Amino acid sequence: MSASPKQTLAQLQSQYINAHQKQEEAISRKRRGLFRRLIAFTVLGLCISYIFISTLVSQSATINENVNTKAELEQKIANLQEEQVILEEEIVKLNDNEYIAKIARRDYFLSEEGEIIFKFTDESSSY
Repeated sequence: MSASPKQTLAQLQSQYINAHQKQEEAISRKRRGLFRRLIAFTVLGLCISYIFISTLVSQSATINENVNTKAELEQKIANLQEEQVILEEEIVKLNDNEYIAKIARRDYFLSEEGEIIFKFTDESSSY
């Protein structure tokens, strides 16, 4: 009894057994098809999710960049508006003849008739 003889089983060929085998094969094919569809839809869903997430991240970065640029430009506009106000005031002052005469005396050492200009250096004014 050390070696058991190979036993071959003969299968019965009947309509019922053939129909049952075909039914099991059909169920097996449906199950394989179901798993393939599930895998395909999962892969497709992951690809679409990746595309949406990458688009969202890139748009978020672009929005943050634009917000920073907008803040810088608004600051620049505020500075330019202040400068514009100062320059408009300077224009009004430059239309005044007394102001122009004052600047000419200060910067170019021009004097009116009978006027003497004394220029003091910073060193002599500290004594």
